[in-house]
Amino acid sequence: MKTGVKSRVICGVIAVLVIALLYWFMLPPIHYASPDLWLFAGVSLAIVLAAGYLPRLLSGVSRLAETVSVKGKGGKAVPVSEPAPRWVKILLLVIGGLAALALLLSLTGATIFHSGRYKDLLTTQEGDFTEDVAELSMNQIPVVDRDTAMQLGKRKLGEMSDLVSQFEIADNYTQINLGGRPVRVTPLVYADLIKWFTNQAQGLPAYIQVDMVTQEAQMVRLDEGMKYSPSELFLRNLKRYARFQYPTKMFDENFSFEVDENGTPYWIISTIEYTIGMWGGRDVEGAILINAVTGEHAYYPVEEIPSWVDQVYHADLILEQLGYNGKFQSGFWNAYFGQRGVLRPTEGYNYIANNDDVYLYTGMTSVTGDQSNVGFVLVNMRTKETKFYAIPGAEEFSAMDSAEGEVQNLKYTATFPLLLNVADRPTYFMSLKDAAGLVKMYAFVDVERYQLVGTGGTVEEARADYIKLVGAGEGAELSGVIEEISSAVVDGFTRYYFKLEGDEAVYVASIQVSDKLPFCKPGDRVKVTFTGGTTREVLTLE
Repeated sequence: MKTGVKSRVICGVIAVLVIALLYWFMLPPIHYASPDLWLFAGVSLAIVLAAGYLPRLLSGVSRLAETVSVKGKGGKAVPVSEPAPRWVKILLLVIGGLAALALLLSLTGATIFHSGRYKDLLTTQEGDFTEDVAELSMNQIPVVDRDTAMQLGKRKLGEMSDLVSQFEIADNYTQINLGGRPVRVTPLVYADLIKWFTNQAQGLPAYIQVDMVTQEAQMVRLDEGMKYSPSELFLRNLKRYARFQYPTKMFDENFSFEVDENGTPYWIISTIEYTIGMWGGRDVEGAILINAVTGEHAYYPVEEIPSWVDQVYHADLILEQLGYNGKFQSGFWNAYFGQRGVLRPTEGYNYIANNDDVYLYTGMTSVTGDQSNVGFVLVNMRTKETKFYAIPGAEEFSAMDSAEGEVQNLKYTATFPLLLNVADRPTYFMSLKDAAGLVKMYAFVDVERYQLVGTGGTVEEARADYIKLVGAGEGAELSGVIEEISSAVVDGFTRYYFKLEGDEAVYVASIQVSDKLPFCKPGDRVKVTFTGGTTREVLTLE
């Protein structure tokens, strides 16, 4: 075989290996609408170009050396350069054409042409707050945010002497509903490459589960370790495993770690599509569920995803679509010039659990940057059902400042609020943390009147303080005869539940309301002031 032909064959083999290695790491979907595939194609063509031109470059270097040698002997110089072959020019034109085509196709989905379609990526319905958002009992209110959950998880891993030297904790901390309670779950990961070599045969042995109400962190050990995760290498790496099973699906890069009602760990990989032009209108079209232990997998269209799955749509996508919906209500030009009715989501968001689903909560405010919300939205993270509640009030950061102001001498900082239904009023709830990040107190802040702040060392104490404030001058008054009464200890405080004759409402009174409560019995006539609907919070009792 001639030297030139041999060098071209070697370069061709190297090019194929480099392109294969590129695919191994990039893992683009084989789908015409995937930007990653277009990038992969462009880079691959560049590699082919480089590999094809390398033999000529080496030949030129050889000739240059020969020219120097001949000149040194007084001989005639040999030409070094040759015009590029025709195929090189064609390949350069193809690469340039692909770049130009990609730019042109990206314009087909520009918002200036499709503002109405961008607005409709997410549609909102008017909601009734008191009907849609159930009032939680004190033992259902989550007091743990993601940062606190991470601290609790690290502390729990530190207690496990057999695991702490081999594994670390992933930063997923996905919020889900498990057994009717809000929890955050996250898997372990291998501490380093050596730890992977020594442990990968058994897999990841456990995951962390943090109860957001009780602040209890639990290390859930598995009978068989998780073999599929982002921290795995080679064919058990989660993205690579999913790509080879579903080569044409476009993945959302935010893989969600969840567990089903039996505690079995799963990875939820949302699959996306572009609904406007070539690369505009990104949206979820389904999800792939992968058993983290066995690798069993199944694809579901978005309307058929099992109900135990909580997070299919991720916050970045929801906030992007909320932005489009608020921005383009009156068309493209109004969004930038007149700005009549233009809204945007507030800077933060949180999750709330309602009816065994997880909802993203965020306020909607005007683009003028004032310190108030015109309302707020709740978005179901499995179905994307969105409801807007036209309840004007303080935006979240103003409420946080108000809560911190109540305990300014202690210099506590407030977590981003949760939106709760307290006595049929939309209410911000937040934990107050010290400089070490530990939860020390709690605060309830009225959404519409954020100067009304109830604080306390326990959730019940803070709620009772808040109820007194919002009920002052507003509580309805009623006299009646107690039909039945019982008590329960909630969060360390005794609460009394009673019904009055001829009244279906349930009255709830904390022991702080009246010292007479322990002595009340059926047949006693009482006079109460209260707030609320079918469940009524008692403010005073005589």
